[in-house]
Amino acid sequence: MRDHPLATDAVLAFGALVAMVVASFADPHGEYGPTFGTRTPEPFSLVLMVLGAATLVLRRRRPRAVLAVAVGLSLLELTTGEPRAPVAMCTVIALYTVASRTDRPTTWKLGLLTMAGLTGVAMLAGPLPWYSQENLGIFAWTGMAAAAGDAVRSRRAFIDAIQERAERAERTREEEARRRVAEERLRIARDLHDVVAHHIALVNVQAGVAAHVMDKRPDQAKEALAHVRDASRSALNELRATLGLLRQSGDPEAPTEPAPGLAVLDDLVGTFRHAGLPVKVMVQLGPAAAVPLPAAVDLAAYRVIQEALTNVRKHAGPGAGAEVSVVRVGGSVEVTVLDDGGSAADPSPEPRDPGGGHGLLGMRERAVALGGSCFAGPRFGGGYRVHAILPVG
Repeated sequence: MRDHPLATDAVLAFGALVAMVVASFADPHGEYGPTFGTRTPEPFSLVLMVLGAATLVLRRRRPRAVLAVAVGLSLLELTTGEPRAPVAMCTVIALYTVASRTDRPTTWKLGLLTMAGLTGVAMLAGPLPWYSQENLGIFAWTGMAAAAGDAVRSRRAFIDAIQERAERAERTREEEARRRVAEERLRIARDLHDVVAHHIALVNVQAGVAAHVMDKRPDQAKEALAHVRDASRSALNELRATLGLLRQSGDPEAPTEPAPGLAVLDDLVGTFRHAGLPVKVMVQLGPAAAVPLPAAVDLAAYRVIQEALTNVRKHAGPGAGAEVSVVRVGGSVEVTVLDDGGSAADPSPEPRDPGGGHGLLGMRERAVALGGSCFAGPRFGGGYRVHAILPVG
């Protein structure tokens, strides 16, 4: 029916024509009620019924025009037909179509106009008395057609609104899922970068030391190799903990170790000191030290310090030293990492990611995700400064 609407309307028009022709043979004024076969329609009435049914074929393409033609044919029959034929049935179908395909104000206007026009003409100009049941029937049928069409239109609009709301909710749900997946991937990528950059940098330094002193000072080479072993073990443990996030829920092999934070800051600094980088640490959280920091803030502060010290170890000159301070100021924690650049510091103000790394970007993303900020840049007189503000709330 949706694929062939014209054929559907043609079948409806033929059915309406058959109903009108059959009803035109019934006399409602029999001695004991309506009788069938006691009267025959006039040829002019048959012509009007055929024309009215033919116009219904186009009812969905030209609903208002079809209604106008049907009303005109009905008025002709009401004023001239005797006995009267039910040509008004075409108007009832046409009015229903208009009401179901337009808005409510249009339905009210056209419905009232059609009801009042046909009923008034039938009562005042027709051959029957104004109080006859046929006149009242015209009023009732046209009113019901307008009400039924408006109800169908409202129902369709309600269903369309529900479907549109469901589709929009589905799109929103998919977009939210994609956003969460992207955020999770970015977080895992940052963690992997922090772990790999830190430990591999230490492994690289200690391996270089071991290779340099292997022949002349084997004891020092063994110590450097021991640091390589410890750094690689730590890297594997943190990688295992990070990759455990990708396991399915309920996997018993997924690690349950807590994420690193400022509580293990001394261990982190110790790895850099073993690698030959002097680091001074100052942590001052004030009276709030008894209250643990939120996990996200604690992890972000740890990762910022880790990445900043890794950059110092990789990019600063020989003999460089670093200072780390963690201070609670009001409702935020300020993390600062300074280095003096060493004896061969690079005076260029360019960021310390010459290979296109993501360390500085990752620090900024962590701070911004918590509603804070992170600045990294060269210091006046040499060296580098990383300053992050992490809101505790």
